[in-house]
Amino acid sequence: MSQKIVRVGDIECGSDELFLISGPCVIEDEKIMMTVAEQLREIQERVGIKIIYKSSFQKDNRSSLNYYNGPGLDKGMKILAKVKEQFGFPLLTDVHYPDQCAPAAEVVDVLQIPAYLCMQTMLVVAAAKTGKVVNVKHGQFLAPENMKHPVKKIEDSGNDQIILTERGFTFGYNDLVVDPRAFYHMARTNYPVVFDVTHAIRKYGIPSADAKGGAREYLPVLARAGVAAGVDGLFVETHTCPSEALCDAASQLDIRYLEEFLKPLLELHAVEVKYRNTLPELA
Repeated sequence: MSQKIVRVGDIECGSDELFLISGPCVIEDEKIMMTVAEQLREIQERVGIKIIYKSSFQKDNRSSLNYYNGPGLDKGMKILAKVKEQFGFPLLTDVHYPDQCAPAAEVVDVLQIPAYLCMQTMLVVAAAKTGKVVNVKHGQFLAPENMKHPVKKIEDSGNDQIILTERGFTFGYNDLVVDPRAFYHMARTNYPVVFDVTHAIRKYGIPSADAKGGAREYLPVLARAGVAAGVDGLFVETHTCPSEALCDAASQLDIRYLEEFLKPLLELHAVEVKYRNTLPELA
């Protein structure tokens, strides 16, 4: 099965090299954003993994009007532009509405379609028509093989620069489960597949500011399972002090632990690459 390479900056997504999407869930104080970027650059240099810096200027799916939902498009883009200028990372951010796509594309390298919105045609098409890479997060409600539908909308809009991201399925009420078969089905599109491990541990219905709103103990086992299954990239939201984060406080990984978290994953990835083409198609 052929695999399309999608270039983001100097990163060849879909090659034999594992890449990382990482950064704070939502754009907060500029000092936090720059501190995380500086530490990510140090980790990139020491560990050798290439990084796409991710943070959202808006989080439009918060469960209460009282919760922080980001600085907005204009201020958010200015902060992300400073991150790129100072640290050289390619950038990724969410878009929620069609009219956000073009201005965000002036700054970032990847436009991300949130999971809840992956079937919203006008949004997906607007993102595609910017010509930027489009990262479509797998809707919690959608069978993984049906991700072919948003993929086709993007292709039919003249864009074949696509990444797909798995983040778990809704299982019963207020819980998510990661089914490794999703990695297989999404890879059948021939586009790179990313595993968003930090969103996969969220507990729906519990505010992310509550420690019970996430299950970090599952992060190592889920990440290792995804890498062993052959994903092309990992998505790990990080923060200098997750308990004080303004969004997804219960699931972001403390950046102090990120380097050690990544080391076994890179070794597992090397083993998976070595053996990925040794079995025939078993279906």
